[in-house]
Amino acid sequence: MRASLQRVGNSQGLIIPKPILAQVGFEREIDIDVEDGTIVLRKPNRHPREGWAEASRAVAASGDDALVWPEFPNEGDADLTW
Repeated sequence: MRASLQRVGNSQGLIIPKPILAQVGFEREIDIDVEDGTIVLRKPNRHPREGWAEASRAVAASGDDALVWPEFPNEGDADLTW
């Protein structure tokens, strides 16, 4: 696919078609690098659990954090002393 650069203020911009963005999984931010004279676009490296703490707090605040399954005790658990 060939695309044209378009003037954006004092810079130039490239419109990337939505299907291509969806195919590579780009959303709002990208990392841009130049490697051996080639412009390389990558998804930002994120911590695998980024946002989990906030999501957990939101679930707890909504009251939707009850156990889905009841606890299943192991045989002999009642005999254990903690």
